[in-house]
Amino acid sequence: MRDDVRGELSLADFAQSVNLSVWRLCHIFKADVGMPPIKYLRLLRMERAKGLLESSFLSVKEIAFKVGVNDESHFVRDFKSTYGYSPTLYRAQFKQNGNGNEHESGNAIDHVSPAAQQRKKLRRRIAQIAKQSILPSLNLLIYMAATFEW
Repeated sequence: MRDDVRGELSLADFAQSVNLSVWRLCHIFKADVGMPPIKYLRLLRMERAKGLLESSFLSVKEIAFKVGVNDESHFVRDFKSTYGYSPTLYRAQFKQNGNGNEHESGNAIDHVSPAAQQRKKLRRRIAQIAKQSILPSLNLLIYMAATFEW
């Protein structure tokens, strides 16, 4: 998933590739990562989009397409629910401040909202779990999914 966030995730194909039912795959994935596979993929997409907003001059629509979201309005909604700001506002603040976490007085709030702080903390925890997972079931699933040709 990390390598190709743009790819369409078919849970049925993913589960079949590791010889599990969709329910069992989701259960194992959620136990190991802390969230369902679709939600994890959405988080990966938003992280990639954030990086593109910070490092490229692509339009929001182009970034949405690059991360696998075909509807710009859904992309904007998901990005805002993840980071607390629209992609356009995030990019403007990142360029102005160099980090995207603070707002200029008068334009918006001067601090990060508690909801955004919670989301950030959750993202860090999920990334830690995903990186440090030593559970054989997840490692096996990741290996088998990596070798499965979509």
